[in-house]
Amino acid sequence: MYGFFQKLAAEFLGTFAIVFIGAGAICADRYLQLQSQTSFGLVGVALAYGIGVAAMVTAFAHVSGGHLNPAITIGLWVTRRLDTLQSIFYCLSQLLGAIAAAYLLAAIVPESAWAPAGLGTPDLAPDVTRWRGMVLAGVMAAVIVIVYFATVLDERGAFGKLGGVAVGFAVIADVFFGAPFVGASAANPARAFGTALASRHWHNHGVFWIGPLLGGIIAAVIYDRLFLGEQPPA
Repeated sequence: MYGFFQKLAAEFLGTFAIVFIGAGAICADRYLQLQSQTSFGLVGVALAYGIGVAAMVTAFAHVSGGHLNPAITIGLWVTRRLDTLQSIFYCLSQLLGAIAAAYLLAAIVPESAWAPAGLGTPDLAPDVTRWRGMVLAGVMAAVIVIVYFATVLDERGAFGKLGGVAVGFAVIADVFFGAPFVGASAANPARAFGTALASRHWHNHGVFWIGPLLGGIIAAVIYDRLFLGEQPPA
């Protein structure tokens, strides 16, 4: 068994890593464009972010559960699989990890690479309204939460200890269809907050809290009620 502070450290480190990798990939792509080199585009960003999430969730699932996303944490809280105090501190640890990663990126990556993209902070495409953005971000988060519940939380999940790999696949899929409209990190409020704070890019920021949290709650309740009846909350 791991202690409470060890669990918080796992959430901090895991979120730090996925923000550093995910936002860093966007900065690297922009830097390659500035240098007139071949950039890796949406495919590279999606793979970097998704593989990073897969690695970190798998690495820390046995310590803290490997949430690394407030949408997952709140989903577990709503379904009474995580108590209130633990949920609050998990979310705070995730936010601090995201903030630390974003400020470190801003300190070490050339400003010309991160400033134009706001460190990869999510925002709405010009023709996407806020309510549509919230729905899209909510669906993206719901996909991740459903996969997390089915593979990491559900004892009968096919992936077992490698459930984080499935969560990473879900993130990759989300980025492919959601990034052009709401940004690559729209499904993770901590990831959005960390880069928004470091880059001071707050445009439509509420969309990336309301949408993912509502989507995560709905997905968590659906999976809990339909499939986890035999695994009651601890």
